[in-house]
Amino acid sequence: MSESKRNSTILIPVFVPAVMVTLLLVIGTVSNPERAGAVFSVTLAFITRTFGWFYMLAVAAFLIFIVAVAFSPWGKIKLGPDHAAPQYSFPAWFAMLFSAGYGIALLFFGVAEPVLHYASPPSGAPATVDSAKQAMQIAFFHWGFHIWAIYGLVGLVLAYFSFRHGLPLSMRSALFPMIGERIHGPIGHTVDVFAILGTMFGIATTLGLSVAQINAGINYLWPTIPVGTTVQVIAIAIITSLALFSVVAGLDKGVKNLSILNMFLAVLLMLFVFFAGPTIFILETFLQNTGSYLNNIIERTFNLQAYTRSDWIGNWTLFIFGWTIAWAPFVGLFIAKISRGRTIRQFVFGVMLVPSLFTFLWFSIFGDTALHLIMVDGYTALIGEVQADHALALFKLYERLPFTSIVSFVTVILIITFFVTSSDSGSLVIDSLASGGVAHTPAWQRAFWAITEGVVASTLLIAGGLNALQTMTIASALPFAVIMIISAIGMWRALIIESHTEASLQSHMRRVRHAPGISGPGRWKKRLADLVDFPGREEVAAFIGKQVLGSMTHVQKELAEQGWPAEVIYDEDNARAYLEVIRPDQLDFIYEIRLCEYARPDFAYPEMDRADEHIPHYYRAEVFLRRGGQSYDIYGYDQQQIINDILDQFEKYLHFLHISPGSLPWQMQEHDEMLNPPILNKEDL
Repeated sequence: MSESKRNSTILIPVFVPAVMVTLLLVIGTVSNPERAGAVFSVTLAFITRTFGWFYMLAVAAFLIFIVAVAFSPWGKIKLGPDHAAPQYSFPAWFAMLFSAGYGIALLFFGVAEPVLHYASPPSGAPATVDSAKQAMQIAFFHWGFHIWAIYGLVGLVLAYFSFRHGLPLSMRSALFPMIGERIHGPIGHTVDVFAILGTMFGIATTLGLSVAQINAGINYLWPTIPVGTTVQVIAIAIITSLALFSVVAGLDKGVKNLSILNMFLAVLLMLFVFFAGPTIFILETFLQNTGSYLNNIIERTFNLQAYTRSDWIGNWTLFIFGWTIAWAPFVGLFIAKISRGRTIRQFVFGVMLVPSLFTFLWFSIFGDTALHLIMVDGYTALIGEVQADHALALFKLYERLPFTSIVSFVTVILIITFFVTSSDSGSLVIDSLASGGVAHTPAWQRAFWAITEGVVASTLLIAGGLNALQTMTIASALPFAVIMIISAIGMWRALIIESHTEASLQSHMRRVRHAPGISGPGRWKKRLADLVDFPGREEVAAFIGKQVLGSMTHVQKELAEQGWPAEVIYDEDNARAYLEVIRPDQLDFIYEIRLCEYARPDFAYPEMDRADEHIPHYYRAEVFLRRGGQSYDIYGYDQQQIINDILDQFEKYLHFLHISPGSLPWQMQEHDEMLNPPILNKEDL
């Protein structure tokens, strides 16, 4: 076993509190399940009664914010360097976010929720045409744009700060514009602990629902196997063991392949029910329900049943939104991991529009087929069967369709694979959070979290089943909703700053291109040679160590003579040089030249097999300021041109001080991680 596989990447101030809270919950619940169940019930009632308005308002704000950002000029910003390309194809990307997001929820609620709302609507008479319409609108509302706005907001914030600004891929990074370097202290640790706990209980809820449906399906296929907590705990243990193989394999080999399998099986089931069921009725209701959902989305977003207080909103809307918020660190961080290189607009539309349309189609196929069986075919017994056991709803639907046993068996397999992908992708995310955003962690750490998820899910099932799962989900979502609001504000501030710096950069580049030393007679040949040259590490490192360092030294000496203290620092190992102008009680000026590594483009060597793992690389001497990389290369500049570039950036720095007398924490408290992120390598491209 290699050293990297044995060594721990655990961040103790995050790992220990998260494990301790989880352990205390497990011990307390196992020692007295009845009392724990009673506490969960009281807590659930208190939170839904007191903070229901906050959940609904927060979710509405998340949806408005993420759509506004996508349609704004900021939508064209890349989640990563401007030259970055998406790591995964769109089908693979969608399959992974769908499997991690809520595939289990669709299988569990696809039939059950419309039938339950039809039989017991929040308002109006039950078992009517109006209640059927209302049932489908509610299902669309619960699983449509709102929950993907929650996932998308967290994923967008994490991807932006991590891939665009070099911060750790961790929830703490979302608060950087607000608290600066303190994200690496107790505040950041606390945020990540809340994220881990929310993710843990959100995944436990998902695993609890899925194992209940697995148990119901197995009992349906083999009646000798009973439905009960004991069987479900055993099933969790067995399937968690299977998940360990995938979590050890990692993201590309394990989660990606299982996610594609999940999508294939899910689409196969959809097509079967679509053609075996009332096809024309499904198409008609799909269009009508989508229109009704869009028409009533504002009213439903702010509907808290304030005048007709009941448990319905807590058992349904607040539970689903709370579950989604609790799961947002997991799904958001996971989506961020697989979304590097996409623009903000592509990210938002991909994460919100495609899954939502798929969801509407899913509920129209399964939910409206069930309602058609009840309202047209007279299969009213389905209502009682679903009310008695939500997990049986899908299998009872199959009884009225051909190939019942085969389709039921495929469904059980699909639920198991969804269980596995939820467990192992959740383990990857929690492990990353517990390691301070480290991308590559030892397999044993990921396995530890996969096992812990199974233990927590089993414990909550023993303590009170779905009620206990609901309570922990909604409770853990409350503090994280506040964190999400703060991070949205932080990203808004960061985007404003980026728009200003982008305009400044464009102006600067125009001046550089027309500078006498670059655009003078005869210089075009050198410029052309530079465009098709792909220098090696030694050449660029020598350039930084000689030309760049010499230029910075000249500027530093002249600044000192003018009464501006400055320092030049050179890191020979990483071939990095930077000039820092220090101003007491003001924002320091940093101009850095950093050695950056990239894979050679296809046009450089068209005859090469690009599938070869040993693709050659080239290097650039890129400019970095306090706000991050500026995406231009100065390799080949002479000393005068380098000095001019430094002075151009210094001039903009002085102008910034003039117009911003009270600098924001975003500028004043940047951490070394921002100033000195690691050298880019082929894994970052």
